[in-house]
Amino acid sequence: MKDIRTLSLDQLKDYFVTLGEKPFRAKQVYDWLWSKNLHSIDEMTNLSKELREKIAQEYTINPISVDQLQKSTDGTIKNGVKLHDGLLVESVLIPTETRTTACVSSQVGCSLNCEFCATARLKRMRNLEVAEIVDQVALIDRQSKLYFDRPLSNIVFMGMGEPMMNYKNVVESIKKITEPEGMGMSPRRITVSTSGIPKMIKMLADEDLRVKLALSLHSAIEEKRNEIMPFSDKFPLTEIMDSLKYWYEKTGNTVTFEYCVWKGINDQDEDIKALIRYCKQVPSKVNLIQYNPIGDGKYDQCNKDAEENYVRQLENAGITVLIRRSRGGDIDAACGQLANKSGE
Repeated sequence: MKDIRTLSLDQLKDYFVTLGEKPFRAKQVYDWLWSKNLHSIDEMTNLSKELREKIAQEYTINPISVDQLQKSTDGTIKNGVKLHDGLLVESVLIPTETRTTACVSSQVGCSLNCEFCATARLKRMRNLEVAEIVDQVALIDRQSKLYFDRPLSNIVFMGMGEPMMNYKNVVESIKKITEPEGMGMSPRRITVSTSGIPKMIKMLADEDLRVKLALSLHSAIEEKRNEIMPFSDKFPLTEIMDSLKYWYEKTGNTVTFEYCVWKGINDQDEDIKALIRYCKQVPSKVNLIQYNPIGDGKYDQCNKDAEENYVRQLENAGITVLIRRSRGGDIDAACGQLANKSGE
């Protein structure tokens, strides 16, 4: 049967009219589905038993479930999430002293082929549905309250998959997460991370969702970036920059560049100077992300001197730079490590 969560509010209204019910029933059901994240039609207690039975004859709800939960020594929680068709994705709860962040997936596997990323080695099986994305957020919100006694505060689309390659469902999920009739979270606490697809960045800017944008960059030297992220040869850095300028003009939101520094790959002065030139073209900041090895030996974390050299030169150029230390590395939950790998 079809998942009732595939219906819009207007479609729900039309459906209840066909049952001879008042349209306001649609709002009641919508509230159960998207605000309360209910996964059982039978538990919609403000509907009559007869009406619930009628709905259940035509529709179902296909929730996600936790196939495996792993806890890191630093408090990070990785969820191996099973979908209704048996496929698996991973989502992560990242706690700090002041907030909890949900790192959610948008695809089963990934459409791209970044050399340094474990997820890229998985075949893309399919895009996640809107409800499957929202369910991840609701799950981590419950875990945040249970384990850390506070609600989820931030969401990053940085899990498995390229969000821009599941554009429609990602945008719709953001609406469900942020709208008052849904989870009611602030869009300014949501970051969409992309490897850089110019057309989709411009489309996202036009949505006026008020979310933040992060670009996985890793090199501002064209040839080098194409080696690190082979798909990017279809999207020149000049075209990406045009889309980022468009993003800033439309939204007024600063762009975040996500950047790993690897030993012998992008740890030289020429790499830093290229990054500075790129950053200067649009209001931006840089997150230097600690790399998490995936076992192939090709990409190794740079030494501390190289990292400090990046920070020093970026700051001297007037560019805001933050060092993002890895969380959850001991359970393969850190950036680039999500690959449905089971714990021992």
